Formats: sequence, structure tokens, C-alpha cells
Amino acid sequence: QAGLVLNPATPLHHLDHTLELLDLVLLMSVNPGFGGQSFIPSTLNKIAQVRARLDRYQEETGRHIRLEVDGGIKVDNIAEVAKAGADTFVAGSAIFGKENYADVIKAMRAELAMSGKS
Repeated sequence: QAGLVLNPATPLHHLDHTLELLDLVLLMSVNPGFGGQSFIPSTLNKIAQVRARLDRYQEETGRHIRLEVDGGIKVDNIAEVAKAGADTFVAGSAIFGKENYADVIKAMRAELAMSGKS
């Protein structure tokens, strides 16, 4: 499968001529380089904009493209990220920086279920 990664400062017009080649779009919600960074709040708007483009594309073609978000994903923001339009989440430090990572994953799933986005 093929994906396209967009860093926080990457303009969305790069999607315009690539959607037909993609199975997934990965939005970085931190500047790449090291783990443990805080989620960049303006990414929520970008997630919603990409979701709208992907939904239009699916209506036109019948093909679903996943929207994944990576960076600063935690129990306290995963539901908001899902509501903005993400359907796949990457959480590194939030999980592996804790003593019992299974509890963190369970809490994330619970947040998604409560938001109706599980």
C-alpha cells in the first residue's frame, strides 16, 4: 500500500494530484525528529480539511483512503483528533512512556468509544 506523509507546515495542495495513488494519508501533528512532543493544536483544522477532501474523493470514486495522525496523541486528545476526522492513530511516548502500556491503550479505546469513533 502507498501513503503520503504531510508535515505540519506542508500545504494540502500536495494531495491534489496524488489521491488516486494513495491508500493512506499520514498527517504529522508534531514536527518530526524526536518523540514526546506536544500535539500541535492547529493540526485539528488540517485533519478536518484532509478528511473533507478524502470524503469527496470517496464519493467520486468509491475508494476509501485512511487518514492517520502521528504525534502527541494521548488519552486526553484522541477523541478530539477522531472527531476532526482521523481514523487511525499513532501514539508512541504516550503508550511506551508509561509503566503499563496496556492500560493506556485501553483508556484510548474507551475515549474513542465514548466519542462514538471506535
